[in-house]
Amino acid sequence: MKLLPPVLVACLLAALLVSGCGEEGAEAGARVTVYVSAPLHGDEAAAGRRLCAGAREGASRAGGEVEDLRLEVVCLDAAGDGGRWTLAKVGGNARAATEDSTAVAYVGEPDPRARKQSGPILDAAGIAAIGGVSGEDAVAAVVAAISEGDASKPRAAVFEAEG
Repeated sequence: MKLLPPVLVACLLAALLVSGCGEEGAEAGARVTVYVSAPLHGDEAAAGRRLCAGAREGASRAGGEVEDLRLEVVCLDAAGDGGRWTLAKVGGNARAATEDSTAVAYVGEPDPRARKQSGPILDAAGIAAIGGVSGEDAVAAVVAAISEGDASKPRAAVFEAEG
């Protein structure tokens, strides 16, 4: 059996990557996830719980779906041991969103200084960072972006509208 030259293998792999092989987009019934990062315990917990509850309410008002996709909200605690947000927790939350292929948006922390930490991580992954609005308004913006954009590519639709 004769092996292909390494250069030819590299060119074939590059062609597959460029063509987007296997990237059909979101199918009907697929899940899309909005991540919310906020302090959920300690001194700043009241604001964080409001942000998370608002996002869940927004998803509920949308009937738990957008177009033919299931809409879920995941709330992550951005508070460290002292009960206030920490750079490590905020960065970890942003990275968690980037590792989830269903993530379409990240509703950032109530404190704009914390959002400066998560923003570059999310931008690099093409995930819209939404901050400075209520959780309900953030989810409404996600729903509108997917409804008005290409619902088969929800992450890109939200990033183009909100990122």
